[in-house]
Amino acid sequence: MTPPLLPPLLERLRRSLPGVWLGLLLALGLIAAPTLFALLDRPLAGRVAGQLFAIEARLTLGFVVVLGLIERTRGQRRAEAGLGTRLSAELLLVLGVLFLTVAGYFALQPMMEAARAGQGRLSFGTLHGLSSAAYFLKMALLAVLSWRVAAPSRA
Repeated sequence: MTPPLLPPLLERLRRSLPGVWLGLLLALGLIAAPTLFALLDRPLAGRVAGQLFAIEARLTLGFVVVLGLIERTRGQRRAEAGLGTRLSAELLLVLGVLFLTVAGYFALQPMMEAARAGQGRLSFGTLHGLSSAAYFLKMALLAVLSWRVAAPSRA
């Protein structure tokens, strides 16, 4: 019998954090933001939603660091035990979420502000659509990650 790859506390965090993270994204994207636009005038709703998505982007960076380190440690221990490589599908999913966050919030958001001010080549609507697509793809990657880490251990 092979020893566990992670201490119980880290394994529990590894299995629970993606679901909590996904729940945060779902609540923000599918409940909070639409409610803001239903109740407030568009400019105010946009500013409040922008602040919420800024908080989410920073939280995501923190979650990426925590889960990335856990998955990296797990991959290294798996490789040392001769059970596979250091690079796992779970780590790739975490990195995919990182890429989408950087692209969706830290790259597209400033471009959206410029478009709102009448600058840039792409319209606000186009950039908002790209940002929304990145957000929903990020949720899809987190759903897959949540599913994978909740499965019985494959070592």
